[in-house]
Formats: sequence, structure tokens, C-alpha cells
Amino acid sequence: MVMESNISGSETHGDFGFAFNDANFSDRLLRIEITGSGEVSCSSVGDLVRNRKRRREDSNKEATSTAGVLDLGSYHVESNLNSENNKNNKEHEETQSGGDYENESYCKLTSPLVLRVKELHISSPILASKSPFFYKLFSNGMRESEQRHVTLSIDASEEVAVMELLNFMYTNSLSVTTAPALLDVLTVADKFEVASCMKYCCNFLLNTPMTLDFALLLLELPSSIQAAASVEPLTNAARQFIASRYKNISKVQLNELMALPLVGLEAIIASDDLQVISEDTLYELVLRWAKTHYSVSEERQEILASLANYIRFPHMSCPRLRKIWTSDDFTHPDKTRLVLEALFFKAESQHRQRSRASKKHDSLAHWYVERDYKFRPIKIVEFEIPRQQCIVYLDLSHKECAGLYPSNQLYSQAFHLGGQGFFLIADCNMKQPNSFHFGLYIAIQECGLVSLTVECEFAARSKPTEEFVGKSKMRYTFTGNISVGLRNLFAIPWESFMAKTCPYFINDVLHLRAKLSICP
Repeated sequence: MVMESNISGSETHGDFGFAFNDANFSDRLLRIEITGSGEVSCSSVGDLVRNRKRRREDSNKEATSTAGVLDLGSYHVESNLNSENNKNNKEHEETQSGGDYENESYCKLTSPLVLRVKELHISSPILASKSPFFYKLFSNGMRESEQRHVTLSIDASEEVAVMELLNFMYTNSLSVTTAPALLDVLTVADKFEVASCMKYCCNFLLNTPMTLDFALLLLELPSSIQAAASVEPLTNAARQFIASRYKNISKVQLNELMALPLVGLEAIIASDDLQVISEDTLYELVLRWAKTHYSVSEERQEILASLANYIRFPHMSCPRLRKIWTSDDFTHPDKTRLVLEALFFKAESQHRQRSRASKKHDSLAHWYVERDYKFRPIKIVEFEIPRQQCIVYLDLSHKECAGLYPSNQLYSQAFHLGGQGFFLIADCNMKQPNSFHFGLYIAIQECGLVSLTVECEFAARSKPTEEFVGKSKMRYTFTGNISVGLRNLFAIPWESFMAKTCPYFINDVLHLRAKLSICP
């Protein structure tokens, strides 16, 4: 008999709890074998996740016909079985030795120890309406589908969750409310394809207070579960929680960061809102984490190659990219692809860069998005003749400039000239009471015993021509760690600088240029 069933996973309303395990409203007997190795079985969802690979291999086998029996998951079908434990053990032993049974169909790829047996009266129409798994079991057209006795083998760690799942298929409700128990039910609901129960668990879990352990546990669920539409909001919430917790990564204790599992690190470095000194600094942390967890070079290269999908190589400095090129952090093909793609991006116009970062349908678009860097990325053009000179371009958004008020500073990435390291500083400063201005300065990282004389010119793009207009030109001899520049670069008050009519913001971006030359 082939029964009609809704196998799309949509919810079926109605409470049939009165029929659960009642012979008067049932057409079959479900025999549940609880199996194990004989050792203490795992009972927590943490153990469940750690053993997910083995369990998923057992439970996600494709529907095939083996010895005339439909294999779905890890169940087998039997008929004419006695429920007494002694006979069960005897049959188990005879099956292992190749025993044969008359009028009985029995298929089992592995034969773990049967710890105990439960029998339930079930209604095949109710179970088939909620689960494609049971629908296939009861309507596969084979002789076994017409038998009254059906045997289901489950691991001991799944027993409580399976009983909850079966009860849900009758009542549309669960008695468990704790996160670990709900995750156990979610896992077996995925295994037996009960989409309505998965949705129920996820809706309940979304209202559960998020913790770091809970978030990591969600992200360690098998990929087949995470791929379900009902689970996606839950895993997204877990990623957002971790990203928010570690948003300002410079304030995180290093040992706490190093102790995170792979899924936790991925959630952090995938975030566009991550506050970090620079992408160079973030890469150093990722590299240190990889070396802490993977001592074998080949394994470390493989992990770094997967993490490279979240690292913004185009926003690294050229010295850092050069160091990656000469290192063994990646295989040669991987580092060639990563470094060259980053350099090609740097060479593109700012318009094309913004365009690539905004393409939502491009799987690598996030690769080009700038984070909230403490050291802002810059573009540099260097000359050696007729004298040592470099031109530095720094772009700041209107939002970044607004964040400088009333007394904050913003730093650029470092650049080098004449063997010395320099960086730019933008700030909001108060020259006199209630009078704020936008300032721009150049600072030297270190200065040795020999003094260095530098000629510097600041400029900014301005409407309507949108060409660079010079704002300051100075000559200074650096003899120590000091910054020089203008406290009021544009000679206008802060309010005028931030106004919508300000000519220096083009599409909400302030384009600054600093030209530095070594003086003889």
C-alpha cells in the first residue's frame, strides 16, 4: 500500500497525542534498538558534535537496495521478532555467524551491541506525513513496507532525542527546553528529515540567551544541518554574536583568541565591522593562531588557504605582501593567486575598487571591503630620481571624519622614504574655546642619530574641478619622534568642514594627498 504524504517538510497542524503509543490508533509496531559499544555512551550535545563525522556517515547514506531492503540512514527492517532480550542477543549472535531466519528480512551493515529495546505502537500515516524518511520506509513498494513490525537502530546518545522527536510528530510540541537538549532533537530531526521539528527547535533556540560556548556549538553542527533554511537564522545569530564579542580585537586577551576553535576564528575575521589596527596586524594574529594549532606545515598551509577567504589581502601593505610572497605560509599557487590579486586591486582606480567591493553577487566582494582599521590604508607612488620622493594618497569617508570630533585622531598605514618610516595623522582639534578644526600632519616612526630633512606638500581634491588643490607646503628637519603639519588644513571651522556644502567631500569621501621629498 502506498500512502499519500506531504514530503515537502511543511508543517501539519493538529494534536494527535492521544494516539501516541496506543494500539487502537496504530497500524504498526516500531521496535527501537538502542545500540552502543558497551562503554559509557556520550549523552551531551558536545559529545554529539565531536562525533558528528562518524554519526553523519552512518545516518546520511543514500537510499539504496541492499539484499532486498531499503537502506535509509542506519535502520533495518525485521518481521516476526520476539522482544525478549535473551532472544535478541541470540539472534544478534547468530546474525554475526551467518545465521538464517525463515520468513524474516534482516539487513544491517554494522552490528553494534544492543543495549536495550523499546517498542512503540505507531501510526504510519502520521509519521509519513511529517517525515520523508518514514514516508519512504512505509511506501517503498517492497515486501518490508507491508510488514507490521519495523525496527529502528539508534545510538544510545540519541535515545532521549528520538523519543522527543516521535512525540513531536504526534503533538507538534516538545517537553525539553534547554539548549543542549533542543540541539540533540534538532540533530535527529535532521537525520530523520522532520523539517517541522527542526523549525520548532530553531525558533525556540533563537530566543535562548546566546553565550560563547553555545555560539561555537551551533557553528560546529554538521554542514547538512547548517544548510537547512530553518537553521540559517540561528547560525547567523551565532556568527554575529562572536563577531560582536570580538569586534575590537585589540582589546582581546591573546590567550583567549588563541584558544578559539576554527569556527570561532572564521566568524571574527569574516566580519566587515572588525576593529583592528590594520589587515597586516590581523594576518599576524591569524598566522600565530595557525602555528599554535597546526605544527605540521602542510596542515597549516591548508588551514590558512581556507582562512584566506576571509582575510582582506588587497588592504594589506606592500611590505607585508612581499613578506608573504617570500614565506612558506602558503603553497606557491595559493600565494601567487593571493598576492597578485591584491596587487592588481591596489593598481585599480578608486572608482573600480569601490565598484568591486559593492558587487553583492560576487562571492569575493567582501574580500575588497575595508574594515574599521586604526591605521587607514593608503596608496603610494615612489620615485628614486631625480631625488627620493613619494606621493601618498589617503581617503577618508565623511563618517570617519565625523568620528574624529571632538578630539580623536586617525592614523594611516606606515610608508617609507629615505630609509625612515612615516605615517599621516588626521584629527579634530580645538585651537581656542568652541573652535574646532580639521588637522593633517606627517609623523616619523623612528629617527636615529642622523637628522632627516623632508619637504612636504599637502593637497586635497576640491569641487567643482575635483582636482587636487595644494593647501600647505613646508620643509622640516626631523631629529626625533615628532609630527608636523597644519592644525587647520582647510582654514574653515569644523561645522563648515562637515557641512553638506563642503567642497572637499566628493561622494562623501575626502581625498587627501601628501607629497614628500628628501632634501639634499
